[in-house]
Amino acid sequence: MNMTNNTIWEGLKAKFEVFRNWLVRYSKIVLPVILIVCVAFTIVIAVRANKRKVEQEETVVAPEEKIDEEESLLNVPEVPLEKDAVPGINELFDVYYKAMVDGDTATMEKLVYYMDATEILRAAETSKYIDSYPPLEIYTKAGPKEGTYIAYVYGEIKFHDYDKPVPGMRTYYVCTNEDGELYINEDGEESDSELHYMREIQVQGDVIDLNNKVAEAYNKMLVDDPQMADFLLELKAEIEKNVGEALARAEESEAPEEVAEEEVPEETGEEAPVEVVTKVKTTDVVNIRTSDSETADKLGKAAVGDEFELLEEKGNGWSKIKYEGGEAFIKSEYLEPSETMAAADVEQPEDEEEEEDTQEQADSGSDSTTTNGTVRVKETVRIRSGASENSEKIATAYMGETFEVIMKQADGWTKIKYNGETAYVKSDYVE
Repeated sequence: MNMTNNTIWEGLKAKFEVFRNWLVRYSKIVLPVILIVCVAFTIVIAVRANKRKVEQEETVVAPEEKIDEEESLLNVPEVPLEKDAVPGINELFDVYYKAMVDGDTATMEKLVYYMDATEILRAAETSKYIDSYPPLEIYTKAGPKEGTYIAYVYGEIKFHDYDKPVPGMRTYYVCTNEDGELYINEDGEESDSELHYMREIQVQGDVIDLNNKVAEAYNKMLVDDPQMADFLLELKAEIEKNVGEALARAEESEAPEEVAEEEVPEETGEEAPVEVVTKVKTTDVVNIRTSDSETADKLGKAAVGDEFELLEEKGNGWSKIKYEGGEAFIKSEYLEPSETMAAADVEQPEDEEEEEDTQEQADSGSDSTTTNGTVRVKETVRIRSGASENSEKIATAYMGETFEVIMKQADGWTKIKYNGETAYVKSDYVE
């Protein structure tokens, strides 16, 4: 018996020795495999433990709640994009985009649920820079609820100060109200189920293809015209700045009357001295241009803290400065006063007539020419109350219309007669 046990033991010991030698020899291969098996085993244990925990928790959930969880995520059908398939939607966006161009925020508010004060101001401000939209391409897919749609609106926007139309697309969530009328839903209160549905729609193949088509057109335009990116960035900054100022003015006007009265200084019988800014310095790196337009030629670039003699602060957001022996322009928002002088010490014209002549020359430029006759509109253009893109829009002139011309100004504007009143159009759009 002992002999048998010893024989078995010796046999096992010999096999173990062989295994040990093999393991040492192939350790670089075997050990990683063992590690992976151990990790996998650990994961399986964790998953099973978690599954048991979930099953235990689900036994506590009421049957009705469990059913709601299963039905919370809607099925997203694989249906193709349809172009111009819903006439009501085409009509909706035709009216909406026309209102966007005209700055008709009252109409926009009727079509959108809902627009807050900031969005209303932004729409009104943006319309000042938009010349027109060509016919829109509208694609739709069924929305998460009956009577709803996901709409993709493609168009090429034409800005006043940019020669080429800029391609772009925007996605809208369109719903139907109780009266059966379509509206744009922007209340931001979609349920998790609706948001899930919209996200799934966005990653469907034909929607991705459409987005790629628009991106390709935009990128090609950037390659062909690198200045477009700068123009759009400057335009966006300008719009946001003007919206911010408008909001600030609105807040000031809503301030309590008592506060406003407290800020009025006591009358002393003496007028406070009036100060005039004579020099300005830059608060940021900014371009120096030949005229008061973001598309004007660049003369140079000012660094932070550069100081210039101020010739005139114009009402359109630009300042005329002295630069390298001549005149140039910088956006006023990037300047701050660095030197002031009492108004009494600033030289004034000898008489009012001379002052008016000087002001007219400053407004129109030395190269302005007075003209008798008419000008013809070459391309759709805004008619404005002043020689500035921020001036009030009076009307829109279309190709072929003619107007009595008063003066072609060197600042890029033409003064015309419109309905018996003086008005202005950009010179680039008339001949």
